[in-house]
Amino acid sequence: MAGFGCELQGEAVTAGAQQGGTVGPLSTSVAGLCRRLQSQVSARTAAGFAEVLRRLGAPLQVAVAGRIKSGKSTLVNALIGRRVAPTDVGECTRLVTRFQYGTVDRIEVVFRNGDKQVLPFAPDGMIPADLGVDVDRVSHLEAYLTNAALRNMTVIDTPGLGSLDAESVSRTEQLLGASGSGDREDGDGDGGEERADRERAGDTGDRRDLGDELDETSRSAVAGAEAVLYVVTQGVRADDEQALRAFTAATASREAGPVNAIAVLNKADTIASESVPGCEGDVWKAATVLARKQADTLKPRVADVLPVIGLIAESAETGRFTSADADALRQVARLDDDALEVMLMSADMFTSWECDVPSGVRQRLLEKLDLYGIHRATQALRAEPELTAGALRRSLLDSSGLAAVRARLDTVFAARADGIKAAAALASITAIAHASGDKAERQRVHDAIEVLLAKPEAHQLRMLEALTLVASGSVDMPQDLVREVLRVGSNADIPAQLGKPGGSRTDLATYALERAGWWRSFASFGATPAQSRVAHVVHRAYFLIWQQLRQH
Repeated sequence: MAGFGCELQGEAVTAGAQQGGTVGPLSTSVAGLCRRLQSQVSARTAAGFAEVLRRLGAPLQVAVAGRIKSGKSTLVNALIGRRVAPTDVGECTRLVTRFQYGTVDRIEVVFRNGDKQVLPFAPDGMIPADLGVDVDRVSHLEAYLTNAALRNMTVIDTPGLGSLDAESVSRTEQLLGASGSGDREDGDGDGGEERADRERAGDTGDRRDLGDELDETSRSAVAGAEAVLYVVTQGVRADDEQALRAFTAATASREAGPVNAIAVLNKADTIASESVPGCEGDVWKAATVLARKQADTLKPRVADVLPVIGLIAESAETGRFTSADADALRQVARLDDDALEVMLMSADMFTSWECDVPSGVRQRLLEKLDLYGIHRATQALRAEPELTAGALRRSLLDSSGLAAVRARLDTVFAARADGIKAAAALASITAIAHASGDKAERQRVHDAIEVLLAKPEAHQLRMLEALTLVASGSVDMPQDLVREVLRVGSNADIPAQLGKPGGSRTDLATYALERAGWWRSFASFGATPAQSRVAHVVHRAYFLIWQQLRQH
């Protein structure tokens, strides 16, 4: 992909890189495309392209979404490594909150008319429970933190889908692209009045430099998250699948798929292990089995479903679990077997049973670890009585499943951030040009994108496009071929792409060349026109893999 380095970089992209955004060769190429097109389109379309440039330079935007009470905010805190997102129902849980890197910790309340108000974090380090403003006037919150985890990924906490608060659901749906606000005509629907308010206020938000040039459709095209971490609990419901279908990266033309979406089965410790055959009472084994079943239900909308215990992860990762907690658990672990077994039967029994550990202390342990975490901690302390508080915290973190979630985030999102952002930007550019209503302008943008995609270095974008088409069902293919397309496009290493872990380089190269030939034949003789477009991309992917294996 060295050829992309010669493309012109936009100033916004360069600035974004300095602020922590990861600007790769594909994003740089798309930025060059935006810069060249800005002088060839209307002022309003050019303003939309300027916003695309800004987004290209920013870190990957990952929305954490799911049903109400699925534990989204708890998981957000664990991922950030700091307890900042409120987990109790309140004003803030009704709002979309974007957690991003900043040099000074602060909160910005962004109002619907574009105005902003800066607030400090609460004394406990969290977003204040009471913002001191009319929440109905608030668009969303921007939380800036010095945490290194946010340098390359902006984490977006969303209100729960299925909430009784219709306004909170609407905010989430807008972020996930479900509202379809970009399809309304000027002045129609709920967006017209809001847009008028913004115009009267001069739009003093993030895009104040764009004045009145950036229209509502253009805003919608670049407002959404680029990837989603979807949180489910024990049962996948119809609205979970509906939300994933509705999710768009930058516009409604890009749907959730194995490239930009993974799911987690949260609260894995609440699964009744006896209800899952073959798990022999092992809660984590039962959660793993259930996660695999949910993956079958949600695929190909998500790359994977992983079990996690967000509460334990948050307590262990954010410093909420203290040395005093470790000392209290050490006392509990010293109780005789019968007493401990009875106490761990239920939360009520754990707090009410008579023992030397005060009931209030035991209640605090439940709030931080729940019964499963307490059970794991006492097991570890009985096996190794001299275990330090730090070692116990690490043991609890290991049992939470957070490490596997982070590793998958790195594999699916971080390693592909350049491709995901570039593909989302191209979709935004297309949507903005389409909204202009100028056929000549639309054709000019289309032709420029086709020229970019014709370059060999842009094959990754073609592969992402093919994955999206297949995962969404837009291109109908036999299931065995669907699985192959998803495998080749969704994995980071060659053996996994070829479905041959442990294979020798020679065997892998032979197989890659064989499959390249098969897909080329299928594209030419056995496929429909839509299938043929996908098949040509897969053929090229196999051929590039073969070349890579031959060169090393």
